[in-house]
Amino acid sequence: MSKLAVFDFDSTLMDGETIDFFAEELGFKEEVVKITSQAMAGDLDFYDSLVKRVALLKGLPQSKVEEICKHLPMMPGAMEVVSGLKAQGYRVICFSGGFRDATKPACKKLGIDADFSNFLHAQNGVLTGEVGGEMMYSEAKGDMLVRLQALLGISPENTLVVGDGANDLSMFAHAHTRVAFCAKPILREAATHSIEVKDLREILKIVT
Repeated sequence: MSKLAVFDFDSTLMDGETIDFFAEELGFKEEVVKITSQAMAGDLDFYDSLVKRVALLKGLPQSKVEEICKHLPMMPGAMEVVSGLKAQGYRVICFSGGFRDATKPACKKLGIDADFSNFLHAQNGVLTGEVGGEMMYSEAKGDMLVRLQALLGISPENTLVVGDGANDLSMFAHAHTRVAFCAKPILREAATHSIEVKDLREILKIVT
């Protein structure tokens, strides 16, 4: 029987927020962190917050983006949870409201089957402050999950989702097992399980 596990990336598979690492390079970290936390708590529309934060990245060299993304810290237990779930017959996917520059190398390293995220627009090797992609809206993860379930023939009963913020709510609506990982209160309320320690291996106790 096919099973599906979908993970958020920032503050779930990766220990931190990718955009905060970028903003730190430009000296805007505090401003970006504030907008990010408002969006993750559900106090700010995700699309508006994403556009606002990415605009602050204008002028950051693409080479610096790639360098930062190569060294992002993975969450403790990330490698083990992916291999553990795959051993149980799960397809493991990453949905991120963040950026492909970060998810692609990390998911390759972790052995994740596919990643869906957004693209930072660059011109002449420098970020323009614009963003596009399939994960820009608060409902995007839920929409993509339903499409994947239909494509793979996997039911909500055989779907596990893991996230930490408000933009994960839409995918929580379509999964039987919903794990809030060190999450904001808004997501914990919609979860079937909550993990309060930074160790993704705790998920393996839920699915066995």
